[in-house]
Amino acid sequence: MTKQNQKPRIHVSAGLIRKDGRFLIAKRQEEGHLAGYWEFPGGKQERGESLQACLEREIEEELGLKIRAGQVLLAVEHEYETKLITLHVMECVILVGKPMSLECQEFKWVDPANFHKYAFPPPDVEVIEFLSRNNLIAG
Repeated sequence: MTKQNQKPRIHVSAGLIRKDGRFLIAKRQEEGHLAGYWEFPGGKQERGESLQACLEREIEEELGLKIRAGQVLLAVEHEYETKLITLHVMECVILVGKPMSLECQEFKWVDPANFHKYAFPPPDVEVIEFLSRNNLIAG
């Protein structure tokens, strides 16, 4: 068994939430894995939970928004020192609420032209590159 195969694989859902051409991003807490980085909001999938249900739960816990998650648009695999993650990215529609900083340090609505001003972890950088390559950043 290789060292890579011994690392736990974690499935994470992330949401692309748009409003007036801007995307909602959230800043991770200052402690823990990837502290202080900005990301598309979401979180770890729990056992028995669909990726969409995971994202809907995480967005409500972190930001107080009720959303509807769409189908997976992109899956990004990334290896960290202690784990492997698969980031499942979905477009979302806000059903009810306005974002609040509940479990994230802060959030912002950001124009895609300004993504370069924020420090994103490698998987989220891949998401931004995918959006740009596929002309999905407008509107």
